Amino acid sequence: MSATVQAKKNETSAPASFGVAGMDQILHAGLPRNRMYLIQGDPGSGKTTLALQFLLEGVKRNEPGLYITLSETSEELSSVALSHGWDLSGVTTFELAAIEESLKLQNHQSVFPPGEVDLTQTTEKLLAICEETQPLRVVIDSCAELRLLAQNALRYRRQILAFKQYFAGRQCTVLLLDDRTSEIADLQLQSLAHGVIELEQRLPEYGSERRRLRIAKLRGVNFQGGYHDFHILSGGLVVHPRVSGETDFQPNEVKLFKSNIRDLDQLLGEGLERGTSTLLLGPAGSGKSTFALHYMNAAAEAGEKAVFYSFEEGPTTFFRRATSIGLDIAKHQKSGKIELTMMNPASLSSGAFTQHVKDAVEKNNASMVVIDSLNGYLNSVADEKFMSVYLRDLLNFLARRQVITLLVVAQHGMVGNMQSPIDVSYLADSVILFRYFEFQGHIRKAVSVLKKRGGAHETSIRELSIGPDGMKVGPPLETFHGVLTGVPQFRGDPASLSQSGSGSDDE
Repeated sequence: MSATVQAKKNETSAPASFGVAGMDQILHAGLPRNRMYLIQGDPGSGKTTLALQFLLEGVKRNEPGLYITLSETSEELSSVALSHGWDLSGVTTFELAAIEESLKLQNHQSVFPPGEVDLTQTTEKLLAICEETQPLRVVIDSCAELRLLAQNALRYRRQILAFKQYFAGRQCTVLLLDDRTSEIADLQLQSLAHGVIELEQRLPEYGSERRRLRIAKLRGVNFQGGYHDFHILSGGLVVHPRVSGETDFQPNEVKLFKSNIRDLDQLLGEGLERGTSTLLLGPAGSGKSTFALHYMNAAAEAGEKAVFYSFEEGPTTFFRRATSIGLDIAKHQKSGKIELTMMNPASLSSGAFTQHVKDAVEKNNASMVVIDSLNGYLNSVADEKFMSVYLRDLLNFLARRQVITLLVVAQHGMVGNMQSPIDVSYLADSVILFRYFEFQGHIRKAVSVLKKRGGAHETSIRELSIGPDGMKVGPPLETFHGVLTGVPQFRGDPASLSQSGSGSDDE
């Protein structure tokens, strides 16, 4: 045995990493060494890809790897590796065809049942190649073939147990792949394996497939439980660990951020607090996104980074609208202070979106995040009833990092009674309401702050105007009653209309 292999075999304390950042994060660095693990999943869920990444990570660490394939050919494995740009020259592969050479007709006998002979010879071949290559990482693909050779549950269990004992004595970390093609759930493997990783692939009614995984079992490791989204891209699996919902953090001192629009900041109690979330609620075109643009522009002017996630609006419309209100967002984009990211709900999982946000904050130091809109984000969540849970964990993550979060929600309808596709007002720290109202044959806009957790704010309803000079907030509409209904009544002196900026004619 080489000195390198012996040295590696003595390193039993360091976990066996998959080389997949998200996966190792869920496992808290990797799998405990010298154990046998089960990776279960339907065909096409990503088992082979994950197993190959595990072996290739071993190659990087000078740990010999062996891939025993009973269901695929070496050529098929090479094709998978080529699609990801991988070189399998450092991994030993052994396929079923090599075993079948020993089962030719001239070697056939009739003393024992054929199934028993096939399993015995297959096992002997597997162990022989292990003795020859002395691997530290082994993948056996798949257990379905061994199950068929065993023919009954007792022999199958004994065979898996024999593998477990054999590899444990040789300090090998083994992955057993199972495609779950048996008619009933196979609990034999789960009971014998030191850990179980389950991969799932689901096809929504519209859009691309969604994949997720969970650690069903892992002895002696405090892993991150629950489901975690993942994608298979060119280069392998990309795992998106679920954001922890922990809230045990100490809030920093209150720091206000201003939009540079005096009346707007005054309405909000002199600005938005860092580490808080604000819900911008109103019908389409009422000023929600324009509000967010002003705050993003103020952040960029202050030398900070803001990220805008757009689920509906394209980049051309986005920059055109910013220019129409006097904001040079394109300049800040070129400098890297503002980042526009287009999101496609049909091919985006909630876990992937969360990972986008985490990277923007942790790697790119974004201090402001805008999600426009939650209506689009809702379409990326596989199960709508968990939307508020996903959002809660994300907002807690952003709050711990003192990020200002702006959430846009487009309500159904234009005037009068508005309906929201989802109620997340209880999650947000602040809620700003945008409304249309009719007066003297004209459509006008109004803005008000319904809620600001932990801070003072105005309770007045103000008129909102948007033009080439940007967003302007007028004085309180004190002489109007029923603005939020869409058809208010004027109860003041008609002569004051021209002075209030709400009109010049009689009611």
